[in-house]
Amino acid sequence: MSSFWNHCLNQFEQELPPQQFNTWIRPLRLEGEDLPDKGLCLVAPNGFILNWVKDRYLKRVEDLAQLFFSTPIQISLTIGIRETPAFAGQERIGSALNRPAPAAAETLSSQSYEKTRLSPRFTFDNLVVGKANDLARAAAQNVAANPGNSSRYNPLFIYGGSGLGKTHLIHAVGNHIARQTPDRIIRYVHAADYFSDVVRAAKTDSFDTFKRYYQSLDVLLLDDVQYLGKKVRTQEELFFVFNALIETNKQIVITCDTYPRDISAVDDRLITRFDWGLTVQIEPPEIEMRVAILEKKAEAEGVALGDEVAFYVAKHIRSNVRELEGALNKIFAYASFRRQKINLELVKEALKDLIGAVSSKITVENIQKTVADYFKIKAGDLVSKKRSRPIARPRQIAMWLAKNLTSESLSEIGKAFGGRDHSTVINAVERVDELREKDNRFRHDVNLLLQILKGPE
Repeated sequence: MSSFWNHCLNQFEQELPPQQFNTWIRPLRLEGEDLPDKGLCLVAPNGFILNWVKDRYLKRVEDLAQLFFSTPIQISLTIGIRETPAFAGQERIGSALNRPAPAAAETLSSQSYEKTRLSPRFTFDNLVVGKANDLARAAAQNVAANPGNSSRYNPLFIYGGSGLGKTHLIHAVGNHIARQTPDRIIRYVHAADYFSDVVRAAKTDSFDTFKRYYQSLDVLLLDDVQYLGKKVRTQEELFFVFNALIETNKQIVITCDTYPRDISAVDDRLITRFDWGLTVQIEPPEIEMRVAILEKKAEAEGVALGDEVAFYVAKHIRSNVRELEGALNKIFAYASFRRQKINLELVKEALKDLIGAVSSKITVENIQKTVADYFKIKAGDLVSKKRSRPIARPRQIAMWLAKNLTSESLSEIGKAFGGRDHSTVINAVERVDELREKDNRFRHDVNLLLQILKGPE
C-alpha cells in the first residue's frame, strides 16, 4: 500500500505546482489493505481539504489506482483526527517579521545597516512563493546573482498593490548581493527619503556631494517610486542618477504600485527609462499561497496554527499579505490574553470584527476578485470579451452572485462586466440556477463562493 501511495505522491509532485502539491496532496494519507479489493480510504486533515480533493483530485487518484493494481479501485474520503499541539509562546505577542532571520542577522551588522539601509529580516529564504509572485521572485534572484550584468534586467521594475511583498523582494535582492559581494556599495532608499535627500541638498547647497554619492553606488534599490509624482526637481535628479548608473553597468531595482506608464505626474523621459529593462508584476496571493504564508509566519513564532485555522483565515482575508499578518497577530494576542491554545472557535471569536467588516462590504468588484481567485483566472478576464468556457462560466457565476449579494440593478451589474446589457445578466442568472439544480460539482463551487463572500454565519 505504501508503494502505491508513494507512486501517487510522485505523480502529483510532477503534475502540480509545488504550492498546490504541498497544500492539497501532501497532508493526505492512505489507508487500506495491501490487496485493496474492498477499496481504499484517503484521510484528509479537515473538511476544507477533503472537499477540495474530492472535487479536483479524487478522479486522478482513482485512475492511478486502476493503472497500479490493474483493476478499478473504489476510493472513499474521510476526515482524520489530528491533535493540535498546545499554544506555544503564548507569552509572546507580535509578528515574526519583526525578528531578523538568524542567518541574515549574523551577516549584516548594525554598521552594515547604516551603510545599506537593508533590513536583514527580508530574504529569499523566508519569502513564501506562489503563482502570484513566482515570476517577480525569479527575476529578482537573477538580478541578485548577476547585478548589472544584463541590460534585459536593468532596471528591474517590480509593481503591484500595497502589501503584496514588493519591499520584501527588493530587500532580499540587496541582502543576497551584500552577502555574496560585501565590497559592493548598495543602498536601499524609499522614494520619500530620496526626496528628502534632494531637499536637504538644495537647502545646504550640496548637490555635488549628493550626486557623487548616488552615482558611486553599485546597486540602487528604490522603493515606491510613485511617491515622486509632481516632484519635478527630484525627478530631474533621479533622471541623471539613473543614466549615470546604467551607463556604468550598475544595477537598479525599482518598486511601484502601478505599471510604469500608469504612474501619474512623472516625466515621460523617466518613465521611458523605467521600461528599459524587465517589468514584472506581483499579484494578490492565491489561497494556497495565503495558507502557506500564514503557516510559515506561525511556525516562525513557534505557534501551532493548524490547517483548519489557516484555511479559515485565508479564505476570508484575501487582499494582501499585510492583512494576513495583521489577522495572525490579532490571533496570537487573543490567545495570549485568554491563555488558550489556538483553535477554530478561538480564531472565529478573535477575528469576528475583522471578518465581519470584510464580509459586510460585498461589492461587484469584490465578487469579481473572489471568483477570479477561486477559478485561477485574472479578474480582467471577467470583464473582457473572451467567450471561452473557462472564462464564460466563472463570469456567469460572478453575475449570479452580484445579483444575489448586492443591491446593484441588472443594468449596473452588466456595466461592471465590460459594458454588457441587462439581458446578458438575466441569461447568466438563469443558466446558473439551471446548473445548480443538475450539476453537483457546479453547485458545490457556487455554494463555496457564497460561503467565502458572506463569511461566517
